Amino acid sequence: MNRIELMKRAIELSEESVRIGGGPFGAVIARDGEIIAEASNSVTTDHDPTAHAEVSAIRQAAGRLGTHDLSGCEIFTSCEPCPMCLGAIYWAHLDKIYYGNNRMDAAMAGFDDEFIYREIELDPEDRRKPMEELMPDEAARAFRLWIAKEDKTEY
Repeated sequence: MNRIELMKRAIELSEESVRIGGGPFGAVIARDGEIIAEASNSVTTDHDPTAHAEVSAIRQAAGRLGTHDLSGCEIFTSCEPCPMCLGAIYWAHLDKIYYGNNRMDAAMAGFDDEFIYREIELDPEDRRKPMEELMPDEAARAFRLWIAKEDKTEY
């Protein structure tokens, strides 16, 4: 499939999602034009705030390919990814993001992520959600174990 066909599929998934009670978002992950995974937003139907189309597609693709590293794959989304999805895309090492609507379009439909983008830029003590560092010395033990582990799988 070419990139237009892959984007059309992501858009179809977003429309199908609305019809079945989900959010208006769809995503397709492809490698060399072949669909590896596809998903739509199921936040409300699955009662899972992380069940965005992109995150769900990443989970499916990683499971299907048996790896957390999706290098060599591209993602086609019906809308510019939110901060959570964008983070997941970077952690998954997807090569490229294609999107239909942008985040201003999403805001006009009631999905305004801009406040999260602004929050990320702030120091933790200046964010609206209270944050407090607690037991950093004890928590650092896991990092020391990780650093010392010789047979770890890097990601």
